[in-house]
Amino acid sequence: CPKLDPPDCWQKLADIIGGHDIRKIVVTRMTVPCCGGIVRAVKDAVRASGKDTEIEIVTIGPDGKVSV
Repeated sequence: CPKLDPPDCWQKLADIIGGHDIRKIVVTRMTVPCCGGIVRAVKDAVRASGKDTEIEIVTIGPDGKVSV
């Protein structure tokens, strides 16, 4: 849960992305508002890495339906 992670947790992601050839990241989240934090962290990490990594967001609703 991103609510429980330190605010600079995205820096570790940026280091991982920056040091490897990662072409795409798929973020799977639930529809609850607090899950938006993980999307924000990944976007910040990709930006900080300086790489042009594609980000795909997959959202799972309470009924189990998946939207992309």
